[in-house]
Amino acid sequence: MNYSVADFIIQIKNAYMANRKTVTAPYANINKAIGLLLVKKQLLAEVKEDEVEGKRILVASLRYVRRKPAFKVVDIISKPSLRVHVDAQSLRKLLRDDALSVISTSQGIMSGREALKKNIGGELLFKIQ
Repeated sequence: MNYSVADFIIQIKNAYMANRKTVTAPYANINKAIGLLLVKKQLLAEVKEDEVEGKRILVASLRYVRRKPAFKVVDIISKPSLRVHVDAQSLRKLLRDDALSVISTSQGIMSGREALKKNIGGELLFKIQ
């Protein structure tokens, strides 16, 4: 695994497509923050820390709406080879659609709408539709 954010969100998407109940991923603070944001936005049921063979992992419980996945389409925007940063003005233009934009700001991981309310920008990680 080279880029833990993309790996974590793609693991969740693939688990939804395979109708799994949980996903396990290696622990990282950013992954936990993203998981907690997805719980807050009701795209995941819960995110817990666990320990297996002395290594910390994250266990994400998936949430289905009427037996359908909470999301199917994920667009990874920022990659290790090309980081995409947005300021508050350009963020306003990006939020015109219904997608959930996840942004890494100086105040932590937050959705695009929260960042817009606080009038801050940051690194645009991915979008969920």
